[in-house]
Amino acid sequence: MIWDQHEIRLAPRARGFHLITDEITRQLPALAELDVGLLHLQLLHTSASLTLNENADPDVRHDLDAFLRDLVPGDLPYFRHTIEGPDDMPAHVAASLLGTQLTLAIRDGRLALGTWQGLYLGEHRDHGGSRRLVATLNGRQG
Repeated sequence: MIWDQHEIRLAPRARGFHLITDEITRQLPALAELDVGLLHLQLLHTSASLTLNENADPDVRHDLDAFLRDLVPGDLPYFRHTIEGPDDMPAHVAASLLGTQLTLAIRDGRLALGTWQGLYLGEHRDHGGSRRLVATLNGRQG
């Protein structure tokens, strides 16, 4: 059994949903050594999110972002936390709805994802900056 942990830094991205599957797996060489295990990803921010969704059609990314912007607009009059800008509190709400962590199965040295599944960073701020996450691997070496 092995345990392995890395902090991964993601470059700043525009508001929206960004496919990060390859970027994450490239930074985890120990993943290839595991025949069975788990990868836990914890985003170290409260105004962005992680989610697993379809990776084939880019319209999915657009539609997720459009839905969240409609569900949590930036001009709600009852928001009090506005000192960091009009996009900050809606970003916290979106991150709470989607979550900031994922646990994924590992099989035969790869993430055990469905045919059309990919990992997404949901950037909910207009200028969120770089994002960090902790990736923890646990599993049995092949």
